[in-house]
Amino acid sequence: MSALVAVRLHPSDNIVVARIRLPQGETIASENVILTEAIGPGHKIATVPIRKGDLVRKYGQVIGQATADIAPGALVHTHNMALSELRGEAVAPLRRNVPEPARSFMGYRRANGKTGVRNYIGVLTSVNCSATVARHIAEAAERSGLLDAYPNVDGIVPITHVSGCGMDMAGEGYDILRRTLWGTAANPNFGAVLLVGLGCEAVQIAKFKSDYGMRDGGLFQSFTIQEIGGTRRAIEQGLEHLKAMLPVVNANTRSEVPASELVLGLQCGGSDGWSGITSNPALGNASDRLVALGATVILSETPEIYGAEHLLYARAKDQTVSDKLRARLDWWEHYTSINGGEMNNNPSPGNKAGGLTTILEKSLGAVAKSGTSTMNDVIEYAKPLNTRGFVFMDSPGFDPVSATGQVASGATMIAFTTGRGSAYGCKPSPSIKLSSNTDIYNRMKDDIDIDCGSIATGDATIEEKGKEILDLLLAVASGKKSKSEELGYGGLEFVPWQVGAVM
Repeated sequence: MSALVAVRLHPSDNIVVARIRLPQGETIASENVILTEAIGPGHKIATVPIRKGDLVRKYGQVIGQATADIAPGALVHTHNMALSELRGEAVAPLRRNVPEPARSFMGYRRANGKTGVRNYIGVLTSVNCSATVARHIAEAAERSGLLDAYPNVDGIVPITHVSGCGMDMAGEGYDILRRTLWGTAANPNFGAVLLVGLGCEAVQIAKFKSDYGMRDGGLFQSFTIQEIGGTRRAIEQGLEHLKAMLPVVNANTRSEVPASELVLGLQCGGSDGWSGITSNPALGNASDRLVALGATVILSETPEIYGAEHLLYARAKDQTVSDKLRARLDWWEHYTSINGGEMNNNPSPGNKAGGLTTILEKSLGAVAKSGTSTMNDVIEYAKPLNTRGFVFMDSPGFDPVSATGQVASGATMIAFTTGRGSAYGCKPSPSIKLSSNTDIYNRMKDDIDIDCGSIATGDATIEEKGKEILDLLLAVASGKKSKSEELGYGGLEFVPWQVGAVM
């Protein structure tokens, strides 16, 4: 019997995780346990008698409470375990203090001192009513061969959304949309931006520009469809603006910059029982390496740290940072309550099929993406970064919404872990995907950049995969296309967080 058929994650755990599908009657020799039923890969197996009411532990942390007596060798899942209000010890992880050798990448330096990894022109929209015109402008430019003479321009990216009107103009939703649009326009992966509106929307372009200090000229232009005289004229006007922008954007070429200029957004989606064991810790290792180089990493998805927040409190730079995180969790508890929901409406059906049972279990694995570095700040959704290092940004757990906020806050790249499989990409910030298990990697090789499943088999270490991830991040930052870029993803994944009433 191979010791790798099941994995023990911590000496105090009362479960182990099945590495492969195991039949009833199979013996786990290392635990002296005989399976009382068949167990799927990534699922939990009781190693000792667990009585009703007892706490279930994984990673050395509480992930739930038994709702029935559980015999050794039995499956531990939704039928016999539920959420517990108790938490594990708030112990800060041992920090990775090994200095990282100096690294660099070939990026685009911008006039404001920031550095991009792509050189796009963005066609942004203030309202859904101008979305079609924005797409037509970008598609017409591509079809016409307008870009052929400008090899340093990566493309024209239409940034469309479903909001911008029918909203309270003094409400939280209005503020979030405006700062998401402004932050996206300011992302250094855009060399120039064209902003297109209808003219009568709630997010008025004139006020938007005034509030954010934006003026037409050179690499920023704006107009409304009503002002120009309709759809056809708006498309023609948009193309004229692009023709003027392209030579200037093309003149900005890649140059060597230190890795400290990279800003990485951390995401996970379609998680399974292996995500917190392989891909998330490996990404956490890469995150620590980046922080050691002076770069910035952004953890988000607030509902998916619920239950593991005590681990982040233990890593906070000071009490002020802890208080900021507590305030965001308080907001979420109120928000879910008034909408008739609860924070434990996660894991999703796919997560449960992959072996995750409670939000506590999912969150403990999700937090591992951020590594062990000190948490230097907590910011609200799509607000600008004020510091380097490890930062938490408040967001929903829905990946496109969360990543949209990270890009608006300044993320120039996204790293996305998955256990069940993901078909996601991001523009203007390229996304790399990391699988938690080799099976999903083999089934989705066209979508996934790195397989972290070899950690579970003992064929690779977390350290080795962390270095591999860092190497790929710097290669993609220098121009190598990620799998999602090769497939053309990213044009439909701009999804600002909608909060508040639609009127």
